[in-house]
Order: sequence, then C-alpha cells, then structure tokens
Amino acid sequence: MKTGQLRFGLVGYGAWGQCHAGAIQATDGAELGGVAVPSRESRDRAVTDHPQAFVTSDYRELVERDDIDVIDIVLPSHLHFEVAEAALQTGKHVLLEKPMALQVSECQRLNTMASDRNLQLAVGHELRLSSLWAGVHSLIQEGVIGDPLYCLVELSRRPYRQGASGWRYDIGRVGSWILEEPIHFFDLARWYLESVGEPQSVYATASSAQQGHPELHDNFSAIMHFPEGAYAVVTQTLAAFEHHQTAKVTGTKGAIWASWSGAQDRTRHPDFSLRVFDGETVETRTFDRVTGEIFELEDQMARMVASIRGDEALHATGQDGMWSTALCIAAARSIEESRRVGIDEILKT
Repeated sequence: MKTGQLRFGLVGYGAWGQCHAGAIQATDGAELGGVAVPSRESRDRAVTDHPQAFVTSDYRELVERDDIDVIDIVLPSHLHFEVAEAALQTGKHVLLEKPMALQVSECQRLNTMASDRNLQLAVGHELRLSSLWAGVHSLIQEGVIGDPLYCLVELSRRPYRQGASGWRYDIGRVGSWILEEPIHFFDLARWYLESVGEPQSVYATASSAQQGHPELHDNFSAIMHFPEGAYAVVTQTLAAFEHHQTAKVTGTKGAIWASWSGAQDRTRHPDFSLRVFDGETVETRTFDRVTGEIFELEDQMARMVASIRGDEALHATGQDGMWSTALCIAAARSIEESRRVGIDEILKT
C-alpha cells in the first residue's frame, strides 16, 4: 500500500496527453512528476505548462527515476507494449491508454509482469466511470431489466483525428481503427453482458469512406455472440457528423436506453439521457454531474490513486484490456476472412 502523494510520469504530451496531465494535477493525492515526449515542440509546451516536472525526450529516463510511482502512457498504439513493459520492469504502476497492445500475447505478457511484481495495471476504458454508461451497468446489476439478452452500442461521429504526424492513418502504428474507437464499445458490451459469460465469437463487416485508405474501417459493425443465446452489436460510422453515442440493453423483463451527444467527444456541455423500462413503467433518470470522457479521465486518475493505496479496485484491469483487444482482433480477422471468428482462436495466438 502506498501512502502520501503519488508522482506520475506521463509518456506522451499530445492533445490527449495534455488532458491526462491536467487530470493528474486535478487529482487529490497525485502530482505530475515528469513528462517524456520526443517532439521538441511538445517538450517546450510541457516545460511551460508544468515547470515543476522533469521533462525529457527519452521515456527510459522517466521510467528509471526513483521519484516516479506511476507511468501514464498516452502514445500511438504500436508503442504501448514497449513502454509499459519497461515501466513494469522498473517497478512502476502503469495506467495504459487503450488499446493495451496490438497483440494478445503482448497483453498477456504485461498482465503476467504486473501480477508477478504486485503492481497495478489499469487500461484506459474510462467510459466505465461515466455516470451515464456506468449507470446502465448498475441498472443491469440491480436486475431492473431481468436477465440481459441483447446489447447495442453505437457511435456516429466526424471527423476522426489523425494524431501527431498522422499516426492514426498509418496502419503500422494504429494496428486498425477497430482498436481505436470500437474497442471502447466492445468493452462496454462485454461489461453489460458479463452475467451471461464471456463472448464466444465475433462476426464483423466494414467499409471505408477514406480515399486511398480502404484499411481504415470508418464504417464498421460487429456481432458478439455470448452464451445462452445472448448477443451484442457494436457499430459505428466515422463519416457522419459531430459525436453521438447510444447504448441499448434489453432483458427478460425490461430495457435501457442511454444516449450522449456533443459537438465533439471532449465537449464540456453535452446532451445526455438515460431511460429505463422495468416491465411496467418508463422512467427518465437524472444526474447530479456532467458526463463525458474529459470528466471520466479525472475519475480514472482518482481511481488509480485509490487502487494503489488499496482503497478501491481498478475500473478496468489488464484482463479487461486484453479482452477488448482480443475482440477487436477477432473483428479484424472476421472482416479479412469473411467468417465468424471464435475468441478461443484469438486468445491462443
């Protein structure tokens, strides 16, 4: 158990990395002790924004420092495993942006390392901390809709950010767009239907509106098959407008309908709602706080601090991160091979 102020080392300082830095600074019991970023421009910005922090171009200098407790990784996807492995090897707790890694074997390696060293390894599925999306999960757990049978998680948005140096448009660095956006929705669907067991297979299809980039699946749909005939649909288009997300869950007794809309995903003034049917009446739930990924990012930092201190469980563990990665890889294989892909064959690779 760790007491006192936890010092975070942040690896990556792009747009989302800057949000992470702000969330760390806003969290009781946490402080930003260092930033590692290769770009000179980003380093200069980090020095200006956080003059108290050690700033370097080499993440190895950061992970090897004795005065850093947690490494927070906000990098292009292909670098996640390399940096997380180095952090765990030096005895640091790790908060790792999704996807956890580009291969299931890499996820398994990180989980083993964290377990062997008794370190916390969290994955950035911050939607689990949302009053809205977590509210859906709580209603399911309370049995309000009976046994869950079906789940739909849908996203409609535009534009899709390219990332620093266009890394999200580089298949070698991003892995696939399925690992970028739908990975959150695979995680939610698995979480919502957890009472029926783990997903068994995935069938997916996709198309692209990106000229010259058919491998970037901005129109994407997948069906996840669970035990007992339960199933979930994860679907998105990145060729629409603004940012609109919906989750619907039906069970043997009732149904839930949640929605969130904003001009962009990081808006501080979204429209959102949660309606629930318990088999007899329809009720609209109200909230005492705004929901959105920038707010949940702060909650994620607070949960990380609490878990290291032994006060709370992680919101999304390395096992959760491995599962969401495996589901995305299964979906990508399904598109490539035009077949239903069993999760067992992915977990064994």
